[in-house]
Amino acid sequence: MLDVATDRERHPWLRAYPQAIDWHAEIAVRPITALLDDGVARFANRPCTDFLGRRLTYAQIGALADRAAKGFQALGVGPGVKVGLFLPNVPQFIVCFFAILKAGGTVVNFNPLSAEAEVARQIDDSETDLIVTLDVKVLHDKAQKMLHATRLRRLVVCRMGEALPFPKNTLFALLKSKQIARIPDDDRHVPFSRLIANDGRYRPVVLNPADLAVLQYTGGTTGAPKGAMLSHANVYANVVQSASWFQGARPGQEVLLGVLPLFHCFAMTVIMNLGVYLGAEIVLLPRFDIDELLRTIARKRPSLFPAVPTIYTAINNHKQRDRYDLSSINMCLSGGAPLPLEVQQTFEKLTGCHLVEGYGLTESAPVAICNPLDGHSKAGSIGLPLPGTIAEIISLEDRRTPLPLGERGEICLRGPQVMQGYWHRDEETRETIVDGRLHTGDVGYMDEDGYIFIVDRIKDVILCGGYNVYPRNVEEAIYQHPAVAECIVLGVPDAYRGQTVKAFVRLREGRHLGLKDLTAFLADKLSPIEMPKELEIRADLPRTMIGKLSRKDLMEEEEAKRAAGG
Repeated sequence: MLDVATDRERHPWLRAYPQAIDWHAEIAVRPITALLDDGVARFANRPCTDFLGRRLTYAQIGALADRAAKGFQALGVGPGVKVGLFLPNVPQFIVCFFAILKAGGTVVNFNPLSAEAEVARQIDDSETDLIVTLDVKVLHDKAQKMLHATRLRRLVVCRMGEALPFPKNTLFALLKSKQIARIPDDDRHVPFSRLIANDGRYRPVVLNPADLAVLQYTGGTTGAPKGAMLSHANVYANVVQSASWFQGARPGQEVLLGVLPLFHCFAMTVIMNLGVYLGAEIVLLPRFDIDELLRTIARKRPSLFPAVPTIYTAINNHKQRDRYDLSSINMCLSGGAPLPLEVQQTFEKLTGCHLVEGYGLTESAPVAICNPLDGHSKAGSIGLPLPGTIAEIISLEDRRTPLPLGERGEICLRGPQVMQGYWHRDEETRETIVDGRLHTGDVGYMDEDGYIFIVDRIKDVILCGGYNVYPRNVEEAIYQHPAVAECIVLGVPDAYRGQTVKAFVRLREGRHLGLKDLTAFLADKLSPIEMPKELEIRADLPRTMIGKLSRKDLMEEEEAKRAAGG
């Protein structure tokens, strides 16, 4: 066993690690289904889900999952069979997620908002045979087209009305009838009610923790979307690691607000799976609407609220935020995008909660690094590695040499949560996992206490006249301007420097900002080479499926505009 001094030299984060958390603790490796089985055993009568007022206990969710598992097995689901979830945040998502795994199958998460061509490509690439969807036209009709355009064989169709409490279910059928899809009565469409019409005695499947559990599609560190292969061990370990970070969480007593889409890896882990692990009541919202979100916080009194920076920003900037009691919120984890310091501080003042920034990738199931919740976070840092996780800063030149503290290189990760590889993408896997290290594609450094700071994405670095300009650094400076609500910075072509800096800004209501004013404000915050040379004010900025700001969409828009001579 290493002595303390040697251990801290090899793992600098141990010098400042939270005292209540053991980085060396053995991380449990179990099938994901154990999360729900344990939840049912420990918290049977406790509410598991609250969907628009309809509450289901852990015992009820567990029974539904067992019945759905038997129904899936009757449809041929077993080891090697891929089943897609094409659902918003509804209780059936949680039921079917665990049921597919209990049946021995593999879950493939789909974004219901994706274009038809992307859905079709993912179905064929993942070899998905069966998809679970909702009887809402915008979802069902898109999924139904896949029965004719892809290898897809069947749809399991859940009814929105079945998820709602009385009288909302009746009102939905009456007032939203034009939004409800007509479900053909044929063998290619299986009503969820028929799927679960059994005694729940499914055939037990021996699940090896190394078995493939989830195919989670991502753009990865480079390139087009591909399926990150997450094993039962990857996902279960990351839940245990995340739970260890929430030392103050009270099993069986927390209320967790789920507004992020469960089909995204961040929400799958820190809302659904962590919620079940903690025996929390998971309050599900089917979509993000700021007014509905604030009303839900005031009514449901959540204590845990994982989200992305744009959601915290929307709450901060809401004109009537003072009308809502947000004091129940205790712990918040921000992920998916950099958390501006101003956004963090404002939200903490509004609620009195601890809001910390975490970091991870789909390829790490996803959480790998996080700031402590005990108040010892460092401004601008993404935090310390989670238990069992090793973070290293690796040379950008040879992609193998670890760099000293303070030097900039690529952030690389090792740990039980790191994926098995990309589905049917051996070359991309070899490019991303080198010498056992997951290469994140992010440039950063580690300080003397082991705190990690991201400088930027390797592919987002702006090359100005031979100098590297990091968009995140420029964005942090711009966020300090009182007129700025949100911003994205990227590099655009420049005849003299190769690239120059352009800022896209959404202003706070009633405020104005010009390039000269912004330049003057940034004079003592940025070097001349980092200074934005172009400024575009937008009514809104593009966002990804989980609501984080999308630099990629702006890049594509700028390229198209310049290609057209704009």
